[in-house]
Amino acid sequence: MTTSREAPVSTLTHVPMYGGPLPDLDIDVAYWPGRVVPSGAAELHVREVDGPADGSETGVYVHGLGGSSTNWTDLAALLSVRMRGLIVDLPGFGRSRPPRDYDYTLESHAEAVTRFVQGLSSGALGSGVLGSGPVHLFGNSMGGAISMMVAAARPDLVRSLTLVSPAVPDLRPDWRRASDPRLPLAMLPVVGARARRALAALTPRERAEQIIRLCFANPGDVPVQRIAAAEAEFAERLAMPWASAALGRSTMGLIRSWLVRRPRSLWAVASQITAPTLVVWGTEDKLVSVRKAPKTAELIERGRLLVLPRTGHVAQMERPETVARGVLGMLDANDSGQW
Repeated sequence: MTTSREAPVSTLTHVPMYGGPLPDLDIDVAYWPGRVVPSGAAELHVREVDGPADGSETGVYVHGLGGSSTNWTDLAALLSVRMRGLIVDLPGFGRSRPPRDYDYTLESHAEAVTRFVQGLSSGALGSGVLGSGPVHLFGNSMGGAISMMVAAARPDLVRSLTLVSPAVPDLRPDWRRASDPRLPLAMLPVVGARARRALAALTPRERAEQIIRLCFANPGDVPVQRIAAAEAEFAERLAMPWASAALGRSTMGLIRSWLVRRPRSLWAVASQITAPTLVVWGTEDKLVSVRKAPKTAELIERGRLLVLPRTGHVAQMERPETVARGVLGMLDANDSGQW
């Protein structure tokens, strides 16, 4: 049993849930240890979670816009009953220094993930970072959109796909999606300069609390240890000269991907995915509306939908046990030919 407080599974789900034991969660573990791994033109910081002794299955986790590998701490721990976990910081995020002239488009991020997964099987990443065959690929928010692109273009690399509130096109003009109400003002002439100065003056603690309020349905449930860890991570990012550009340009890259029409749109990408896929969404997601959830799951050939009540944009952090049981249920059902 785990120590997390879980909401009941929504009646909208048609996902078989795993009923076996899971590891206990330790909320004092802020993140897993990591190291920098050369991968093509990039050097990616990767956190590693041990799995079963046979090491036959590997999970690769991709974070969202403004996030990092620390966003997958709990889910990767729970899924270690079945697979080893490799949690990637995208170029320019977390502790991954971006390559020179990196353009932060969704396509470039997808290429970085593809090269990393390719390297696991080929041994190109070195003997210390080996996978075994195709991987279980996980993506949240922007990382979900990236993972969709990888799974569609390279089905040979993806054994299963889990998407947590993937950043599919959602062009609602709703400023509540901003972490700070001054962000829209920062884009304007004249008054924008004052707003930008105010935003730049935010402390790491204030930044962490803003993101938690934006991404969690129940911010008060976040343990103080995790808030402190998020504060420390924001402080670390302030010292990285590329962090601001990575966030801003990746934001623009994501929005541009929403404006692309078929046959290159993310909706078209979804219809090209053949891997067994679990789509997870929180009913209280402020960033990408849960109204996009049914369409996303329906377009994916082998997609099923798990909707969680009283849950926000990062279900893998807010409801890690429920998400883990959904993932393991999918894998068991796929193994038995019932997915």
